[in-house]
Amino acid sequence: MPPDRSPVPFLRESLRDRLVSLIATLERGLVERSHVVRLALLAALAGEHTLLVGPPGTAKSELARRLHLAFRNARYFERLLTRFSVPEELFGPLSIQALEQDRYERHTAGFLPDASIAFIDEVFKANSAILNALLTLLNEREFDNGAGRQRCPLISAIGATNEVPEDEVAEAFFDRFLLRVTVVPVSAEGFAELLGCDPSRAWQAPDEREALDAADLAALDAAAGQVTLPAEVTAMFAELRAHLAAADVYVSDRRWVKAARLLRIAAASEGRGTVLLWDLMLLPWCTAPDAPRQAVLGDWVCARLGVREAFAPPRVTRIVEAFEAQLQAERNANDLDYDESGRLRFSAGDLADEIGDAKGGAQALRLTHTRQRRYGPAHIGARTRQIDELVARLDAYVAELDARRRDLADYRARSLWLDVGLAERADESLAGTARVLADLRERIVAARAGFEGLPRLPAGEGGEVPAPVVHEPLSAA
Repeated sequence: MPPDRSPVPFLRESLRDRLVSLIATLERGLVERSHVVRLALLAALAGEHTLLVGPPGTAKSELARRLHLAFRNARYFERLLTRFSVPEELFGPLSIQALEQDRYERHTAGFLPDASIAFIDEVFKANSAILNALLTLLNEREFDNGAGRQRCPLISAIGATNEVPEDEVAEAFFDRFLLRVTVVPVSAEGFAELLGCDPSRAWQAPDEREALDAADLAALDAAAGQVTLPAEVTAMFAELRAHLAAADVYVSDRRWVKAARLLRIAAASEGRGTVLLWDLMLLPWCTAPDAPRQAVLGDWVCARLGVREAFAPPRVTRIVEAFEAQLQAERNANDLDYDESGRLRFSAGDLADEIGDAKGGAQALRLTHTRQRRYGPAHIGARTRQIDELVARLDAYVAELDARRRDLADYRARSLWLDVGLAERADESLAGTARVLADLRERIVAARAGFEGLPRLPAGEGGEVPAPVVHEPLSAA
């Protein structure tokens, strides 16, 4: 059944087209940063935060400054933290007037609690007092200012770091960033394009028609609330969770909920009423903590999407091998030799030349030989019917794989957020699975011909129906 692509209600029809134009504007002049730009924008649309991990000089701050201009009337805050940074640098100076009235309050205008988009460079170099204050601000959008809590208009924060330290406060803060994206220097292939960029040519900010406002974000949030999470997507979430747990990668329940909402936002922004399997290719950046484990998880996701475990090549291979082993056993099976009267044939001399015995054992009566077992139509028909059922199942599944590939191609043509490299690997996984199954189909068809070619009983003898060849089921989802 084709996936539900019905549009979601409440969403402005022009939003997707505006996002296409906005993304093109944000990417302009940034070499090999397309996917980073898109992930940061998607996180902002979902009201989530992005952590960029990488060396200096890789356009992390430039990306944040551009993202701020994607939202109308958004206030921007940027700060580089050091070991010596003090809370005043982020949250504003103490109010002298409030102190005179015995109140401990800060002037937050123009500082982080007043910002819509924030860029915090070297974020983990801050002391624990700053990080603890940031925890509440990033998660609840509130800042403890004196005796009360101040609501913050923060849409999204982008943090930047060279590395993530391992301590309790840092881990809690690390978990506040839903998307963790590694930014690396431009590759050798993109280096010439980088040198061709002209820094003197100012980048043009998005115009009023492209920039997003509060009404756009509210409409997108309402639309995302109507997006459904199909059973097959939920099952893949559960399978991924078990896979990560087996690999000792802890993902909090809060993170799973936020990741599911991010996929709903992605679907709604593209005008879809349901999350598709292919949206799960966004999950490596939401769940795995660093680039090596994200790469491993990306491989796993690409190998599993659209491929049903019941038809996994290793399982089908074992099934084919079960039939091949049964055929070999039946080809090599022997029967005792009977004469026309139904008695076993005996001979005292056939083996005399080969067997010598001082006590005359060579002259004892012996079975002349055994003969190859023969099979009737009932036996052979049972074997071929079982194989025909298996071949029909394989053919239907290969057709399903082909439909999945067409669906993925359609998704690639429309998706705003897809990583092209992952999409190519997912497509190759589907194609590779189909190729392996085609080879296995040839083997099982050859086994069928082998059963057809078994020695036959004389005409008129039907023989017995054998027990089916035992193999793993193909009924599992």
